[in-house]
Amino acid sequence: MQRIRGYKYRAYPNRKQKEFFEQTFGCCRFVYNYYMEKRQRLWREWHDTLSYNDMSKDLSSVLKREYVWLKDADSIALQQSLRHLDRAYDKFFKKHTGYPKFRSKRYKQSYRTMNINGSVSIDESSITLPKAGRVKIVNTREFNGRIISATVSRAASGRYYISLQVEENYEILPNAGGKIGLDAGLKALYTTCDSDIYPNPKTLALHEKRIRRLQRSLSRKQKGSKNSEKARLRLAREHEKISDIRNDIQHKITHKLASENQVVCVENLNVRGMMKDHRLAKSISDASWSELCRKLEYKVKDHGGILIKVPRTYASSQICSCCGRKDPMIKDLGIRRWTCPSCGANHDRDVNAAKNILEKGLKMLAS
Repeated sequence: MQRIRGYKYRAYPNRKQKEFFEQTFGCCRFVYNYYMEKRQRLWREWHDTLSYNDMSKDLSSVLKREYVWLKDADSIALQQSLRHLDRAYDKFFKKHTGYPKFRSKRYKQSYRTMNINGSVSIDESSITLPKAGRVKIVNTREFNGRIISATVSRAASGRYYISLQVEENYEILPNAGGKIGLDAGLKALYTTCDSDIYPNPKTLALHEKRIRRLQRSLSRKQKGSKNSEKARLRLAREHEKISDIRNDIQHKITHKLASENQVVCVENLNVRGMMKDHRLAKSISDASWSELCRKLEYKVKDHGGILIKVPRTYASSQICSCCGRKDPMIKDLGIRRWTCPSCGANHDRDVNAAKNILEKGLKMLAS
């Protein structure tokens, strides 16, 4: 079987390569913003627009002659920037996303280049890119496949990364054949139907005191000064540390669940709607349920399993997993344990919900 997958590597460019990356970031951003403004003006004045082909011809014949410094950047990256703009408008008109925004030179920067006739390649310690040459990396992941494209990015913390899009053949990994239901929560990321608990590390809460201190330090610095930039980098690195810890924990949890189970049932939560509750929004964001479910979905697929998303309208917490009686009073989140009036079974709220999610998921699978 074939699939397209991404492989991300930490990069350590030298001074000249950093200068080239920064120049290409700026050129791609300029091209994107230039043609976005041109499309807006054209629509306001003539109710007309520009296609990708129109923009590509204009870039080659007009813009590069007017702005000669664009020739120093990776030409394929400039074309990809136009494709990104065209795709952003296409998604907007299909009502998948909001109206495209101008790109900013602050925060994360990136550009994408295509592998044409082997222009992008990887070896044990470096990745070769057009015009940049061999860029030193930490090669932590190996693959056998055809490289389609490479994306160079610089995080707000100043770290550089190179992501490769690879078309490869793969074999389905084995799993232990279990069946499991998962109930998401804030005290525990997941509670299983077998009463196992995957605790919530509350990464943001543990680092919140240091983040406040770094933010106060940044606010005292004069804008545009060297000390202000140093303070900004310290704050960005702290946020990236939180993200790294969260990602590491999520990968470990999802790998364990995917390798042990053939069928995994989860509740299809409306995270965006739940984030509107200002009392729980920060905790829900810190738990990162959507990203956890996304990782779980592709890992279950890699192991030949099935992920079933139970509708959010299903009252999993209110139904007795033993006799099926529904008790609307259990909707109160303050009730953590309850006894069924019909059969007398004593339930832990989260374990009971996980059992019901598994039962509902298996019924959906059978139908």
